Amino acid sequence: MRSRYPLLWLALYRRRRMLLALTVGITVFEALIVVIAGAIPPGQLFAGAGHQPPSAFKAFSGSTGDVSIASYAGLLGAGLVHPFWIAIQLTVIGSLAAAAVAADVEAGTIELLMVRPVSRIRLLAERTTALALCTLLINAAATLTIAAGVALTPKLHQAVPIAGVFAAGLLGCAFCLCLTGPALAVSAAGSRRAQVVGAAIAFGAVAFAVNFIALAWSPAAPLRFVTPFHYYTPGDALAHGTVPWTSFGILVAVGAAGMAAATALLASRDLAR
Repeated sequence: MRSRYPLLWLALYRRRRMLLALTVGITVFEALIVVIAGAIPPGQLFAGAGHQPPSAFKAFSGSTGDVSIASYAGLLGAGLVHPFWIAIQLTVIGSLAAAAVAADVEAGTIELLMVRPVSRIRLLAERTTALALCTLLINAAATLTIAAGVALTPKLHQAVPIAGVFAAGLLGCAFCLCLTGPALAVSAAGSRRAQVVGAAIAFGAVAFAVNFIALAWSPAAPLRFVTPFHYYTPGDALAHGTVPWTSFGILVAVGAAGMAAATALLASRDLAR
């Protein structure tokens, strides 16, 4: 298997320590969210004095409006859209997307790869698969941690269906795919690792900021449709126990479009530059 897909396995091997650290980190973080949700009712955390949280808090619960962060589903959803969760996902996506093409161009090793009977499509495909496996690992760790916490905590189990936990995890994979596509396109066209990492971070950070502003300030409300965080709604999935397939499809479509762009850019560029 490793001899058939050497570029895939090499990408995973080189980042094995980073992946282990990030997997442990996301597991501990989600376990902490579960412990907090089980120990302190969310209403006491976010809805003091009988008032509901501001509408902008929807951005932190991963909901389009149906689920308040002052609920069990909303608090668990916050663990899947928290800046820490986003930072871990962007670290994986930025690191492996940069290594897909741009890092080899920057290091001057791309010609050595192309001298061997390795096509550009195979190069991109194997390294994209490595990236997909890494994001799947991170999302699986977060999903299984929350699922275990919900199953073992009666009050959480009554409020949040297990199916909703896995629906939120599947939606998280689609969200990562949405960010992966554009990052790969930048890598396929760029010649610096920093360009790809910076683009991935900027895309995620700006998208979250735009979604927050759109929810907090009504004149900017239409802007929410241009950010992936409007379609990534783990709080809604946790509460309703179903995958919002329209949002899922949009996230996947954006990711697929980015990958198609990456393929076209890589096929047409001069790798010597």
